[in-house]
Amino acid sequence: MNKKNKKFSTKSIHKGQKPEKIYGAVSLPIYLTSTFEQEEFGEYIYDYSRAGNPTRTNLEKNIASLEEGHDAVAFSSGMAAISSIIHLLSSGDEIIFTKNVYGGTYRIMDKIYKNFSIISRWVNTSNLDEIEKKINKNTKMVFVETPTNPMMEICDIKAISSLCKKHNCLLIVDNTFMSPYNQRPITLGADIVMHSSTKYLNGHSDVIGGILISNNDKIIEDLKFIQMSVGAVPSPFDCWLTQRSLKTLSVRMKAHNKNAFEIAHLLKSYSQISSIYYPGLEDHLNHDIAKNQQLDPDGKSVFGGMISIDLGSLEAASKFVKNLDIFTLAESLGGVESLVCHPATMTHASIPSEIRQELGVTDGLVRLSVGIEDLDDLKDDIRSAIK
Repeated sequence: MNKKNKKFSTKSIHKGQKPEKIYGAVSLPIYLTSTFEQEEFGEYIYDYSRAGNPTRTNLEKNIASLEEGHDAVAFSSGMAAISSIIHLLSSGDEIIFTKNVYGGTYRIMDKIYKNFSIISRWVNTSNLDEIEKKINKNTKMVFVETPTNPMMEICDIKAISSLCKKHNCLLIVDNTFMSPYNQRPITLGADIVMHSSTKYLNGHSDVIGGILISNNDKIIEDLKFIQMSVGAVPSPFDCWLTQRSLKTLSVRMKAHNKNAFEIAHLLKSYSQISSIYYPGLEDHLNHDIAKNQQLDPDGKSVFGGMISIDLGSLEAASKFVKNLDIFTLAESLGGVESLVCHPATMTHASIPSEIRQELGVTDGLVRLSVGIEDLDDLKDDIRSAIK
């Protein structure tokens, strides 16, 4: 079979994972070394692990293939990856962000990068007209989350890509909520795809990491220089753990997708829930866009493992969460275990209250990261907590 024709699950297990040459180890060694012997002055494959490490290279090759990009650049966290994107800019440049973005992204732009005269424009990126109105001669990037965190709004990647090309801007897509199993933005025109690899890519709540993927060799070259120079690199052990987890990405995502779809439809039957935010529901505002761009490797529409619900008040949300047994109250998402989060006091606490209210991040909103436990047990947990 031609290498280009390998399918998703095969690539996730084998890309960058050929048996080690010396002893034939199928599970590759972890190169826990800070430095490497050089044959002559300036003659080496690797010289120093901040600049490059074989274990990290294998992970980057693997994820790049899953996102259908040319190459990838790994970092020590999702925020380090986002910071490296901003380092591509210069003072006075502007970047358009999804208004309903992860709180950490808002915080770093509002508290740190504005001090370097990098200007952020916060826009409803599900509306193309609103994006275009904010573009000017200083706009260098459009950064979108889709689905957004936690309101599950969908941005039309292909349409925004056309708009960016028209205005000579880079399009960056945070694909953390979907994973490359559910959505591959490069095939839709994105210039850079970003992941917090802490989430679905690793999927076991035991690693912090981030990664950027592109099919533009100049962008990759620039990001690798930033990676080496700034130094926010993942450890070889963290890279190995993430690589190990990627081998089960397909089977995990199938379970996440199925469980969340069933739970979202179960939630519709309860009057105690004032709003459900899940793009797999036909009454979701952006359902049709999600249906067309969120596709598994076989081309089937999929909607991910994330659901947000509004219970109307802080008291109701607190009571609901306290009565859950399987869902654990915790930050993060995308692990095999089900988690519940209260964005107003957790992931989005750094966003001013008035902006949260405008976005719909109310005190009654909770976010469910639906895991891969037995579906019947998860349903019973939801039913019990609501009652």
